[in-house]
Amino acid sequence: MDVSQYLEIFLDETDEHLQNLNTQILLLEQEPDNMDTINEIFRAAHSLKGMAGTMGYKRMQNLTHDMENVFSEVRNGNIKVKAEMIDVVFQCLDALEEYNTNIRESADEGTNDNEPLIKQLNDILNEGKGDTEEEPSGETEPAAQPASASGDKKWLEIKLGDTERTVIKEAIKQGKNVYGLTVSIQESCILKAARAFLVFKAIEEDGEVIVSDPPTQEIEDEKFGWDFSLVVVSDSPLDKVIAAAKNVSEIQDVLGDVLDPDSESDAPAKQEAAEKHEEGQTAPAPAAPAPAAPANTGKKTEEKKPVANKPVVNRTVRVDIEKLDTLMNLVSELIIAKNSLVSASAVSGTSSTAVNEQIEYLESVTTSLHESVMKVRMVPIESTVSKFPRMVRDLQKKLGKKMELYMSGEETELDRTVVDEIGDPLMHLLRNSADHGLESAEVRKERGKPEVGSIFLDAYQDGNNVVIEVRDDGNGIDTQAVRNKAIERGVITPEQAENMSEKDSIELLFNAGFSTAKVVSDVSGRGVGLDVVKSKIEALSGEVEVKSKLGEGSSWIIRLPLTLAIIQALMVDIGNEKYAISLGAIQTIEDIPPQNVKLVQAKEVIQLRDLVIPLIRLNEILDIESKKDPDENMVVVIVKKGDKLAGLVVDELIGQQEIVIKPLGKYVSKCKIISGATVLGDGEVALILDANTLI
Repeated sequence: MDVSQYLEIFLDETDEHLQNLNTQILLLEQEPDNMDTINEIFRAAHSLKGMAGTMGYKRMQNLTHDMENVFSEVRNGNIKVKAEMIDVVFQCLDALEEYNTNIRESADEGTNDNEPLIKQLNDILNEGKGDTEEEPSGETEPAAQPASASGDKKWLEIKLGDTERTVIKEAIKQGKNVYGLTVSIQESCILKAARAFLVFKAIEEDGEVIVSDPPTQEIEDEKFGWDFSLVVVSDSPLDKVIAAAKNVSEIQDVLGDVLDPDSESDAPAKQEAAEKHEEGQTAPAPAAPAPAAPANTGKKTEEKKPVANKPVVNRTVRVDIEKLDTLMNLVSELIIAKNSLVSASAVSGTSSTAVNEQIEYLESVTTSLHESVMKVRMVPIESTVSKFPRMVRDLQKKLGKKMELYMSGEETELDRTVVDEIGDPLMHLLRNSADHGLESAEVRKERGKPEVGSIFLDAYQDGNNVVIEVRDDGNGIDTQAVRNKAIERGVITPEQAENMSEKDSIELLFNAGFSTAKVVSDVSGRGVGLDVVKSKIEALSGEVEVKSKLGEGSSWIIRLPLTLAIIQALMVDIGNEKYAISLGAIQTIEDIPPQNVKLVQAKEVIQLRDLVIPLIRLNEILDIESKKDPDENMVVVIVKKGDKLAGLVVDELIGQQEIVIKPLGKYVSKCKIISGATVLGDGEVALILDANTLI
């Protein structure tokens, strides 16, 4: 079977499982006895193993199989969760991440067998079994008896150990049902193991497989005939569990019955309990392979649906980002066409009410379409920030400092292309806070701070921007040390250093290769980091701002636009050329008489409501001859970057317009004041000015 068609789905799902495992194992480190977390880890490892086996990635399958074995023993109470075990499991996740990267790049998992890791997992396993192996092992008992024995029930031949019987009794105490199932696969089936895995997956969406005959490893290795048997614990009625298994293609038949783990004496009571439970469920329906998440207890009742046999429909679809890019481009072209139509009707002087109404309607539809496409492209930043708790945990061990990461606003949404790009800058800032920001526990104690340092990552929406803040309660930035280092490296002269403000001193940190670290480590000190952060964020039309107080901590504020494709802009005339300025950057527009312009340190400024604002004459910057008479009042567009303001002097205002940003490629990459171009309604091209760079 050609599995390449499933490669994208495999990679996406593997990413999700690995992220889930990282999160759950961090939780387990805090709460080693949390059974819900242990079960979730076991299930994720089991799913990963099955997926890797189906795709033919044997090395990945072997590693996840051993991980699953360890957590199976943890679940059964034979192994206690210890710090060393957590470290080994995290190394396993890194190894799986490496396999996943190899598969993404070459569709091959590579040649690393990770034998040292597999040995460590088996050592943990043997250590756990050491206590139990010395005890005389009592005979295993046959499987639980069916509540109503009839016909040839192969699940009766399954032998249950003490652990399985304890799990089953505990499940019944919680009001769950126990079923025996025998699944028969069609003899024409080519991949028996893959079909069996899908049956396990379908059943485990709504319950838990306690034991199988033959064992799962033999089923995976296709060492079985055309049927296999299971003992299942589930909240759902029997026919729903059977329907889920039957829903897998190439399954011949599924037989099942309610089981009683003690004896047949209270079978009627068990049967009655099962029937009562069934009444509280929806009419049994054939479940899709991924039905809704199971309820927490068997007592949950759901509203009865009028239609029986209605399958559960998944409400989400995976769409390739390139298809969304194409859709976005088409919407962009539609907006350009709409602007052309508006422009053409204005030029021709057509004033027909009907035509104007249709143009207004078209504007409304294109705006709604644009907003809808934007919403489809929006994804929560959670996908990027969810890997940071694990990173901070590793840094804590590496640096020998105590620290805690607090995150908020993970549900804040950004354009998918932006989310993919901000991971590295945020990682640099967090590492910077951990290494340079936070002091050692001893120093913190001396300063009267808690021994455990705090790093915060907060995200929130602010108008048309998303703001992400990384802050810490550490030492803050020692601006004197920064200036000294800059003098030492010849970045500034001692005279310049004397006149430098705190803010300008902090800006020095963004110089390429600049670092104040005294020791070069694998965490920081190589001078790679903040210049990368700045250039990456500015490439996304964003900005970085730093606030710091010595002895109290620092705050790094990243401001990003919600979208990079279509923006609302103010169109202006400078000489005979048209330019666009993003509305998001504009504060106000002022009419200023020439006599109000003053000079401060040989630079032109205006005073506006107690603020002194520097002037930027765009005709001089862009080398265009102005059409305005020098004695006329100036049109000044006040723009803002963080808490800095500047006044852009233009000749005329044209008006507000929805524009499509077209990148200019590397031809004008040196010219930072131009952030792109747009096609106007009459076909003319206008350049878009970057207010941040101008300031």
